[in-house]
Amino acid sequence: MGFMDQAKDMYKLQKQAKQIKKELKNIHVEAESDGVTVICDGEQQFIECKIADAILGDSKRIEKGFVEAANKAVKKSQTIGAEKMKDIMGGFGGMFGGGQ
Repeated sequence: MGFMDQAKDMYKLQKQAKQIKKELKNIHVEAESDGVTVICDGEQQFIECKIADAILGDSKRIEKGFVEAANKAVKKSQTIGAEKMKDIMGGFGGMFGGGQ
């Protein structure tokens, strides 16, 4: 594969990655723990946090629930992002003399 072909492939992969990044911004992931619900997008940016009325006076429970829910949401978001990027990243295997 010549340099120009590699450059074209890199441009194509970059364009696909930008498109996926756009898609990830529009994916919302929700996770709940102990009365706290958080929502983040596919880029792990938090959008919303909801706290159940039943735990409003219990700051320790809210803190613990938020941390656990946030970690769950980020993990889900990372899994979705990795799945979407898997096909694109597979294209790097044969570039620059590596891979198959």
